[in-house]
Amino acid sequence: MSTTAESCPECTGTVTTSGTERICSECGLVVSEDSLDRGPEWRSFADDDGDSKRTGAPLTRSRHDKGLSTEIGHATRLKGRKRRRVARMRRQHKRAQIATKRERNQVYGFTEIRGLVSELSLGEPMREQACALFESAQSADLFQGRSLEGFAAAAVYATCRVNGLSRTIDEITATAKATADELRAAYDAMNRELGLPVGPVHPREYLARFGSELGVGSSVEQRARELAERAHDEQLSVGRNPAGVAAGCLYAATREHGKSFTQAEIGDVAGVTPVTLRRTYADLREE
Repeated sequence: MSTTAESCPECTGTVTTSGTERICSECGLVVSEDSLDRGPEWRSFADDDGDSKRTGAPLTRSRHDKGLSTEIGHATRLKGRKRRRVARMRRQHKRAQIATKRERNQVYGFTEIRGLVSELSLGEPMREQACALFESAQSADLFQGRSLEGFAAAAVYATCRVNGLSRTIDEITATAKATADELRAAYDAMNRELGLPVGPVHPREYLARFGSELGVGSSVEQRARELAERAHDEQLSVGRNPAGVAAGCLYAATREHGKSFTQAEIGDVAGVTPVTLRRTYADLREE
């Protein structure tokens, strides 16, 4: 509520503004009212440094048109001929949104990536990076002779590798439409042609998830982390599957704490064979 310099025409009292009405504070006379709110249509807060203006939805790399296209909504109050006309307009509008085969491939690939990222709980930044990587692979003409599903899965896997996240090929292919061979072929092509800045994932990144699935407890997981750090420092993990190294460290920690987990049980959780697990376990015992 704010006070103006104008006085009431009836009692010469003070006129104040409340919402869209100007009211006399003495006699209560409504001097004027305006049904239109002339103020801003957005909300602003003191701790918000952004400019809160209506500028539409934010740009996104996970859509072929960056999210700039319009959509014809479904009106429930339209009846008869007008409703059929809007339905035809909506159908033609959707067809016109995808004009080339390149855009069609992007729509299919981005849809697959969004589904994978959602299933793996990776978050929006990972989704944007994976879509940008998929588009880079398309610009480099890497799709010929390879499946789009494989490149979508490989883009998610490569994004995890670049960011140091522990996601195995088996985990991604369990959700994706692509097979493990299709993912590897697409990933090898992207890594070779695009020069991805990937490095080996530290074995400790797998331990929290493996330990949670097995229910081993915090003390066992902490001991497994210490063994994983030692294996990494002494270069026991060089040239080996980091998931297999993590499984070997976790198996050694369970043995030290008297937990009855077999190598096959831990190998199934890690997605490796007992032979791969035993190699790391044997090296840890020698060290």
